Amino acid sequence: MTAKVDLENVLAKMRDPRKGLSDEVFHFIRKVTPLINVDLLIQRNGRTLLAWREDEYDTGWHIPGGIIRFREEFQSRIDAVARVEIGATVESDAAPCNIAELREHDRGHFISLLYRCSLTSELDPVRMHSGEGRPANGALSWIEGLPKDFYPAQLFYRDWLEGKR
Repeated sequence: MTAKVDLENVLAKMRDPRKGLSDEVFHFIRKVTPLINVDLLIQRNGRTLLAWREDEYDTGWHIPGGIIRFREEFQSRIDAVARVEIGATVESDAAPCNIAELREHDRGHFISLLYRCSLTSELDPVRMHSGEGRPANGALSWIEGLPKDFYPAQLFYRDWLEGKR
């Protein structure tokens, strides 16, 4: 079988890429091309809203974000991240306040667009970490500065969390 036939078979099995990719297809694509994601910088009273993340790559607090889907507008992904990752709605600036690139990581090659956002709805109190024990995956917390257990792949946001930008 030629490579072209193999790729055609993969495409034939792929559902609508605008709705996301199967894990198998996603893991292939992230190994061969950069992916673009939006991250939501939500700050209030000197604190940043962070989400706890545990996955096969690492563990720690991170700025909520998500990979832009095929033919998706930036604003649509920002809205989806707010809904799925923090259970709220947000308003965002029209343009990113920072663009960062992560090249040398097991997750792949990412171009991250950081958008300043403000909440337009209340956060679900059930999602908030109590401060006791290890957070559940996806738990939220308002954190001042850079937490010691920050998700390593996002350390390029250090200055934003430490108030230097």
